Amino acid sequence: MRFNGIHYRTIWPDPQDNRQIRIIDQRQLPHEFVVETLTTLEETIIAIREMHVRGAGLIGATAGFGMYLAALAAPSDGFSEFMTAAGQRLDASRPTARNLLWAVERVLQAMTQSAEPEEQRRIAFATACAIADEDADFCRRIGEHGLAIIKEISRRKNGAPVNILTHCNAGWLAFVDYGSATAPIYAARDAGIPVHVWVDETRPWNQGTKLTAWELQQENIPNTLICDNTGGHIMQQSMVDMVIVGTDRTTHTGDVVNKIGTYLKALAAYDNNIPFYVALPSSTFDWRLDKGHDVPIEQREEEEITTLSGKDTDGKTRTLVLAAKGTRALNYSFDVTPARLITGLITERGIIKPEKEAIHRLFPEAGQHQDVIFQDRL
Repeated sequence: MRFNGIHYRTIWPDPQDNRQIRIIDQRQLPHEFVVETLTTLEETIIAIREMHVRGAGLIGATAGFGMYLAALAAPSDGFSEFMTAAGQRLDASRPTARNLLWAVERVLQAMTQSAEPEEQRRIAFATACAIADEDADFCRRIGEHGLAIIKEISRRKNGAPVNILTHCNAGWLAFVDYGSATAPIYAARDAGIPVHVWVDETRPWNQGTKLTAWELQQENIPNTLICDNTGGHIMQQSMVDMVIVGTDRTTHTGDVVNKIGTYLKALAAYDNNIPFYVALPSSTFDWRLDKGHDVPIEQREEEEITTLSGKDTDGKTRTLVLAAKGTRALNYSFDVTPARLITGLITERGIIKPEKEAIHRLFPEAGQHQDVIFQDRL
């Protein structure tokens, strides 16, 4: 997508030196657009853990390139052991997102095609690039399928703007390009359908405020920022036509694990008869888990709740303390939205009900994902 009219992906190998992987440091947005360079496995782990990059698809793509950077440093003697350990370290950097482990396993599996370290390094790079390209293409296709939903709502409204509520950031910043929840919005814009987006602020990291609103502004899509707690009220006031969110992990039975607060939006949508859709590439499905409540839910530092960082009016970045000294905080990053509250899943192959039979019918090859290179934490 675009920044100042220039197309960017969120991650890419340097065209002159593919040993350098470029990312957009999302901690600096929306005030600064900073490109960071990753050259080692350790730098990649830090980038994922400390949220220089975030979002299911982008975490997966970053993990793929992280495995390639690890392969560059792996010794010829003990190459396989080194790479397995690198994969385990990457997997531990953020415990909830499914795409991370999926990408690690995909690179490890691809490298088994050769026993020569140099060829394995080449395979690792090619696989990481394929993961990134596939992520962008899948999101583009999600947009094409989701467009049909927005078109139908627009038809019923006689062409009046379609009001869409989002939560967190599932835009191009969360993937390699297009995004998942935003892809249908961009497709609708390109089709000439007027849309307006209600953007949840998404405390405590404020990804809606800092990322989604900024991203939509760059694409000239009308949007309005709201407090997280406002969503239910505007649904009651008939100000929301549909909800589209992303997901960090979705079970093969249809339960969705996404940014904390998603469950509450789903409950409000259900109570007000508003369609609630989840957009995801198939790499986000967890084919091993039946229940969303079995997914490990990441807990992050208390300071993310008790403090707030931003720029003041003189342009200086400051961190403010919001809570009284000694205040304790519980900071879950994700929650589980049960399949019963979800209208449909928008995937790269089409829109389906959040049901095991429908999911496996659309992805009949799912069984092959049961094989693992190393034991999952679960």
